[in-house]
Amino acid sequence: MNTNYQAEVVTRSRQVEHLVVGQETSDGAGVKLTRLLDHQLQKRLDPFLMLDAFGSDQPDDYIAGFPDHPHRGFETITYMLTGRMRHRDSAGNEGLLQTGGVQWMTAGRGVIHSELPEQESGRMAGFQLWLNLPAQDKMCAPWYRDIQREQIPELRTEQDVLVRVIAGASHGVKGAVQRAHTQPLYLDIHSPDGASFTQALPATMNAFVVVYEGALQVQGTRVAAGQMAILNNAPESDGVQFQAVGATRAILVAGQPLHEAIVQYGPFVMNSQQEIMQAIDDYRRGAFAA
Repeated sequence: MNTNYQAEVVTRSRQVEHLVVGQETSDGAGVKLTRLLDHQLQKRLDPFLMLDAFGSDQPDDYIAGFPDHPHRGFETITYMLTGRMRHRDSAGNEGLLQTGGVQWMTAGRGVIHSELPEQESGRMAGFQLWLNLPAQDKMCAPWYRDIQREQIPELRTEQDVLVRVIAGASHGVKGAVQRAHTQPLYLDIHSPDGASFTQALPATMNAFVVVYEGALQVQGTRVAAGQMAILNNAPESDGVQFQAVGATRAILVAGQPLHEAIVQYGPFVMNSQQEIMQAIDDYRRGAFAA
């Protein structure tokens, strides 16, 4: 537990602009997912490109995993609430994602990777978030970090709210990962019934919260488990405040928009159609695995 806790004061909280109920889908080799953020929200929630939630105790829903597939131009952040999944990629990286851990991968100019379960029974649950890269970094060298549960800084507020700081900073506690351009904030918040939590946020950032257990009241709007609340961008706001309804768990995500063109073709996200065509050609030529 981090001892650098410094209470943050929010004088004008953001409100809920819109509630999103995810769409059931599948990806990889048939893994069942709930897609909360897709291409329709990419501009509104820039720099974030996609958010999938997964959670099942039925092995047939996840056992096939995600065999070898390519990425270029963005970062993937996989947060495992419970379960075990093995990562391998063409840059020579390998890691085991376990309960409470995070895999943070920068695809950069191109990488081929696989994510395969290392369990044949039990529950597997978590989130995968896609974070865009600025144009100047899209062709950077691939990068990978396996962050174990105990490496994620935590804090506990006066109201006994436990906060895991995956990225950015909260109440004086610096997270496990920092990014200069997109400045992502990624918090996993565990609140007892009735507890309030505040988080300072620059008004320029796009932000959302996803409840995965219990419910939250955000300035009079109830956000139930399975819902994503897009927070408004009121210029006078300095953060967000919410209160737990029952024992509640939620992720709070925010980032600085890039305000750049987004051109996506499946696992490639670039700034122009020409760059997408180049990505397809490079992949076909085997350049990603070089």
